[in-house]
Amino acid sequence: MRIEERLAELGLTLPAEPAVPPPATGTLPPDWVRVVGRRVLVSGHGPLLPDGRPAGPFGRVPDEVPLEIAQESAQLAALAVLGTVQRAVGDLDRIAAWVTVSGFVFAEPGYRHTTAVLNAFSAVVHDVFGREVGAHARTAIGAATLPLGVPVVVAAELELRS
Repeated sequence: MRIEERLAELGLTLPAEPAVPPPATGTLPPDWVRVVGRRVLVSGHGPLLPDGRPAGPFGRVPDEVPLEIAQESAQLAALAVLGTVQRAVGDLDRIAAWVTVSGFVFAEPGYRHTTAVLNAFSAVVHDVFGREVGAHARTAIGAATLPLGVPVVVAAELELRS
C-alpha cells in the first residue's frame, strides 16, 4: 500500500485499462504485460485519459505538439504503465526494480530533444518509487510515426520482489 499512498500524496490517478480496439487483421493483440518469473515485461503504452482512452494532443513533436505538452504525454504514459502493471501483479509494492525503459517520441526529422520528453516519464517513476527502486536504464528514440499519432510510447521491464 506504500506506493498507492505515494500516488495519492502526489495527486496522481492511474487510468482504467487501455481501451484500444482489436486489430483489423482479426488476430489477438499482444498482452499489455507479461510476467515471467520475477520479470515484468510491459508492452508499449501511450498517454491515456482516466477512462483508458488515448489522450491527445496527437501529432509530431515539436512542430505539432510542443515539448512541454509532449512531456505531459510522457507523464500520462507513465501512469498508464503503472495502471497496467498494477492490474497484472496486484500490488505495485511488489516492484523491486525498474530495470529498463524504452521510449519512442513521434518526432520531426532531426529533433534532438527526445531525452527531454522522456525525462518526464522517468520523473514520475522516481517520484513514485524513489531513486533506489525507480532508477532505470533508458532509451529515448525519435520515430517517424507512432500508433494513433500519440506523441510518446513507452515500454519497460521491471523486476518483482522475491
